[in-house]
Amino acid sequence: MHLPQIRIPATYMRGGTSKGVFFRLQDLPEAAQTPGAARDALLMRVIGSPDPYGKQIDGMGGATSSTSKTVIISRSGRPDHDVDYLFGQVSIDKAFVDWSGNCGNLSAAVGPFAISAGLVEASRVPRDGVAIVRIWQANIGKTIIAHVPMTGGAVQETGDFELDGVTFPAAEVPLEFMDPAADEDGAGGAMFPTGNLVDDLDVPGVGTLKATMINAGIPTIFVEAEAIGYKGTELQDAINSDAKALAMFETIRAHGALRMGLIKHLDEIATRQHTPKVAFVAKPADYVASSGKPVRAGDVDLLVRAMSMGKLHHAMMGTAAVAIGTAAAIAGTLVNQAAGGGEREAVRFGHPSGTLRVGAQASLKDGEWVVTKAIMSRSARVLMEGWVRVPQQG
Repeated sequence: MHLPQIRIPATYMRGGTSKGVFFRLQDLPEAAQTPGAARDALLMRVIGSPDPYGKQIDGMGGATSSTSKTVIISRSGRPDHDVDYLFGQVSIDKAFVDWSGNCGNLSAAVGPFAISAGLVEASRVPRDGVAIVRIWQANIGKTIIAHVPMTGGAVQETGDFELDGVTFPAAEVPLEFMDPAADEDGAGGAMFPTGNLVDDLDVPGVGTLKATMINAGIPTIFVEAEAIGYKGTELQDAINSDAKALAMFETIRAHGALRMGLIKHLDEIATRQHTPKVAFVAKPADYVASSGKPVRAGDVDLLVRAMSMGKLHHAMMGTAAVAIGTAAAIAGTLVNQAAGGGEREAVRFGHPSGTLRVGAQASLKDGEWVVTKAIMSRSARVLMEGWVRVPQQG
């Protein structure tokens, strides 16, 4: 007997430089409304994973880390919050959904989706102006404040805000990541889990690297481009076509995760592809972005390239941008040094698709670094809405 497909209300959205399938929790099949195997199996089938061909042809995924994403939104039961936001990063070739971190890019789409889906109290949404949506990021237990433009009682999606890595302009959605230093996954609440701004990280087969390991936005390991044979001006093909380089970055990631207390044994890294991230930094230099647009050394404070799900990211993950902004604000980190040192509350960095500005306010309290918030702007829009269809799990 052949069972018919089930259909689930869903919205396909772009947020920042990512795309994902958004669901209201209440619209999911009952078995998938709680965390577990049924939910993971459903989301993998929606996206088209696991796919040994690496293309996700039989699903909504786009076969990159930026487009293999799912989001579940519900009304929040927490005081002073409007919605709860849960992010699932779906592995492309493995049967695995990583719930260990946030997606900063898709965070920009959460407020607009929540308003349009009727999950925000009507009294909090102006007909014209800016709606303040208070988001509880359930993966990492943090608050995000989204400033969503409204026109004529509807979310405004069109505008002239340009974001490198996104082809067309759209409406600006400023985001505030409140107290973004991660405080879980064994990090003990410290922004710098090793207690140091810079560590010597021993990586077999690579050497001893200077590394800044930080929990802010998303756990991130920063190394110097020069120390691993790069300039910081690289585009995707230079690294993603080099199997030896990809293996090196994964080795750095595993040993950094162990030092950060995110895993207890090196082999555990295979079960957390989404976190931590690895990024390499360099002083400003001229280069040509992937779009063909020239980026001048004078346009940026530093260069950053970041790995996501085993590949060099085409632009910059939003959560990693929070880590960059936070580390740049703290004198002595590798990020701060690449930006020229000193105290700063904002940086503009160069990435493969262009440049991005991010701000952060950090201070030293009782011997521990704390950051009150990180700020950056993204954009978002609905690409398609209706139902996603999935074969029944027999």
